[in-house]
Amino acid sequence: MAILLCGLIGLERELRAKQAGLKTMIMIGLGSTLFTILSIKIGIGNADRIASNIVTGIGFLGAGVIFKEESKVRGLTTACVIWIVAAIGMAIGAGFSEQAIGVTVIVLLALILFPYVEDFVQHRSTSREYRIVKKYENEGLDSYEEHFKIAGLKLSRGQQNLSDGIISGTWTAAGSPKNHKLFVDHMLQDEKILEFQF
Repeated sequence: MAILLCGLIGLERELRAKQAGLKTMIMIGLGSTLFTILSIKIGIGNADRIASNIVTGIGFLGAGVIFKEESKVRGLTTACVIWIVAAIGMAIGAGFSEQAIGVTVIVLLALILFPYVEDFVQHRSTSREYRIVKKYENEGLDSYEEHFKIAGLKLSRGQQNLSDGIISGTWTAAGSPKNHKLFVDHMLQDEKILEFQF
């Protein structure tokens, strides 16, 4: 049962080319199941002695798949899936098969359906970071904030720096992909901008 349930979740991760796939999920599920059975069998009077450490061990595995890429954090979903696969394995090892099956169905539905929901939300509104660098000409970068508003983006001002006659600023803007494209196209035509990150 551990191979089947954890394998189904692992297969979904494998098809999406995630870091932890079919083999990893099966091994985590089997390991959690076996540790739970051993904890019950040999931990007489203290049945949670071994099982309680599964959660700690899984934390290390989960941390290994989380990494930061530029301004985004990747691997959080995979880390959560590793954590819940271990919980499914523990449920099977403790004899709670119905709960394990129920949670597996919910997890699979979430993993399959949520990407479509996320795509729908992102097409309505997405957040991006922008950085503008230009030569300082006795004025700040406030005028560029008007361009954000004209493009229909909601913005949050970040850090602004002035050094050696060069002024730079960062913003986080939220809006539809169409509005982001409108803003980027406008900024790319500005000859005063020395560097534009988007």
